[in-house]
Amino acid sequence: MKIINTLAASLLVLTFSNPGFTQAQFTTTSDIRAALDEGATTSEQLVSRYTQQIQQLNEKLHAVTQLNPAALEEARRLDRLRNQGQVLGPLHGIPVLLKDNIDTADGLANTAGSILLLDNVPQTDAHLVSQLKKNGAIILGKANLSEWANFRSTNSSSGWSSTGGQARNPYDLTRSPCGSSAGSAVAVAAGLVPLAVGTETDGSITCPSAVNGIVGIKPTLGLVSRSGIIPISAYQDTAGPMAATVTGATLLLDAMVGKDATDRDSFEAPTRYADHLRPDGLQGLRIGVVRNLMGYSAQTDAVFEGALSILREQGATVIDDANIETLEQINALEFDLLAWEFKDALNDYLATATTRYKTLEALIAANRERKEMAMPYFGQEIFEMAQRSQGRKEKGFTRKIAELRGLARDRGIDATMAKHKVDILIAPTVSPAWRIDHINGDHYLGSATTPAAVAGYPHITVPMGFIRHLPIGISFFASANQEDRLIAAAYNYEQASQQRRAPRFLNGDPAP
Repeated sequence: MKIINTLAASLLVLTFSNPGFTQAQFTTTSDIRAALDEGATTSEQLVSRYTQQIQQLNEKLHAVTQLNPAALEEARRLDRLRNQGQVLGPLHGIPVLLKDNIDTADGLANTAGSILLLDNVPQTDAHLVSQLKKNGAIILGKANLSEWANFRSTNSSSGWSSTGGQARNPYDLTRSPCGSSAGSAVAVAAGLVPLAVGTETDGSITCPSAVNGIVGIKPTLGLVSRSGIIPISAYQDTAGPMAATVTGATLLLDAMVGKDATDRDSFEAPTRYADHLRPDGLQGLRIGVVRNLMGYSAQTDAVFEGALSILREQGATVIDDANIETLEQINALEFDLLAWEFKDALNDYLATATTRYKTLEALIAANRERKEMAMPYFGQEIFEMAQRSQGRKEKGFTRKIAELRGLARDRGIDATMAKHKVDILIAPTVSPAWRIDHINGDHYLGSATTPAAVAGYPHITVPMGFIRHLPIGISFFASANQEDRLIAAAYNYEQASQQRRAPRFLNGDPAP
């Protein structure tokens, strides 16, 4: 496999020949920061080292689609600044991958995983990318994703795109990485990069983080700007950090936030989130168990019961059966409204993009024309459904959006927390990874993602344990702007449980 070459003069193309794997020398953001501070490594060396990791493993994992040809020179510039005593921020000189639906003005195409958008080469950075650069992060390249953020077909295979192929779970190469931020999660889990940015509409950060054994944070809607991101819905979309640890994810979040005048929901962060990495973050908390977000995987539920014991040991009071009573109504309304919003939101993005395709209708026609490359495994039923709609002009759209948000917010998460007098809510994030199936599509059983996604509320997933060789996660979520509380709780749980371990790159189930 080759990393895609959209512009031969500006993209670094790598050919993979070494099937082996060398574990990254520095595996967490804290380790990397310490090594940089102590002079044990340089940013230039880090970029070279992680590029080598990608060279060695990407043929197996299909996690990275493009590398930034300017990354090495940017690393040298940041090394010079460090040597002069100038450190720009918490991620100074640390490489970061961006999901391939985020604009960056580094000569990289923003494709949403589609070969149709190979000509979409942004001239300006997304706001979150500007913030990352301002804080010293190095944009290493682009991560593979589920094509069109898993919003093209009802029969899709998570982690597959026509630009990057099928991303694979590093714990078991035959199993799904979940989606849509599949490449971001796989790259972090496999040590191809210390940090990555994902995006989520419903579960696209938290699900791949959980099944790949890493930490993912879906922030409150508006905390991270959405400008320069290929959209599904302005009512639910957000970018968020993905890392091996809660510390890494929190530092990345701090580097991404910032008010953006071009995003109507954007606001300034109310705190520095790294200040809330507290080892006693669970002490005295009342935690509600959302049982009606469980029950789809008996083995996952059994591991979750063990996690509850850890929460109690750390000083939390666990309140059982704190169920979200509006869950069925939320599930019934969400999809149609996403499809209606998607049509207009995507057309708005395409109108100012450099691609030749300026409408959803044009993309549908082009997918048909290039069916062998664009749709070898599944179709575009969601595209076609969205196109047949009137978009935001559908009758009752505004009223139904308000109704859906009320079901998830005032009558959903907020009401549940008030009724049970709890500080946060928890549930297992998702089942273990299912086998990749390009005939039948994803074998998805259930998850905890929808209420927080629809509400636009924060949600953190942390490694919870394993079912045989496959990692699973625990979800912490709450009302708007409560990232500080969730980070403190998630950090305490992570430190007390120590459930993350490195992947083994198995090719199928190990012998019992």
